[in-house]
Amino acid sequence: MTIKEFAHLCGCNPQTLRYYDHENLLKPVKVDEWSGYRYYDKNQALVYVKIKNLQKAGFSINEIKGLLEADNQVIFDAFSAKIAEQEEKLAEIRKIQLSYQSEMSDMSKRLEMMRAFIMKTMQDYDPSEEFGLNQESYEEMISQADEYFSASLDGMEDRGFEYDDEDEEGEFVDFLDNPDYEVIDEKHNWNYVKEFFGELSSLENNCEYALLFRMVPGKAAGAAGAAFASTALGMLLQLNPDKHITLSCNVRDNSTDGKNHFWLLRKKK
Repeated sequence: MTIKEFAHLCGCNPQTLRYYDHENLLKPVKVDEWSGYRYYDKNQALVYVKIKNLQKAGFSINEIKGLLEADNQVIFDAFSAKIAEQEEKLAEIRKIQLSYQSEMSDMSKRLEMMRAFIMKTMQDYDPSEEFGLNQESYEEMISQADEYFSASLDGMEDRGFEYDDEDEEGEFVDFLDNPDYEVIDEKHNWNYVKEFFGELSSLENNCEYALLFRMVPGKAAGAAGAAFASTALGMLLQLNPDKHITLSCNVRDNSTDGKNHFWLLRKKK
């Protein structure tokens, strides 16, 4: 019978049968070499039923291919296994649903604590000597940082403003050892950030960057390191207005050669 007649018998459309043919699930018994017309045998309708039901039950194409020659008991057992698999997934989704709200609440608290910490360290920090910022400019930067965290707490997306210099295991993140990043600028043997920061390369829109500082001991120790990083991030954002960029900043006062070092890295696309 023609593909149209076979589709009518199976209660589907010819496009479905062409798809099954393309995926090597249900091939026509004959294809006319001149017209290209597909012809099917009526007994193939049972194969169609098997394929259709397995597909509706969520079996992949490869899984269906493995069951095409199986008898009905094997098919029934496969359905039972699929049901168990879906029930397990459903149970996991229920667990996620129950934990979702508490995790959202915990994250909001963590963001609020981070916000309070950064605001306190920045307010206690004097950037005039290191960054050459006057009080008015610095207060504006603090306000921008506060707005960023407010946006984060409200669930809004904004330009990246991250100062965390540790990974999930509490170890220093060295972007120089990360093959996903490339150095686009670097400065060495400087005394203060203000000596070079305004000369940094202009950042590209919709890119992810990392700032890495390795400085002489005592230059940015303790809480001052967080204020230092936040100020560096704020200045770089001010140098690149109206751009959607993500920034990270790692600060360490562990230079072993008595010199200050800085690298600006970009995540490879």
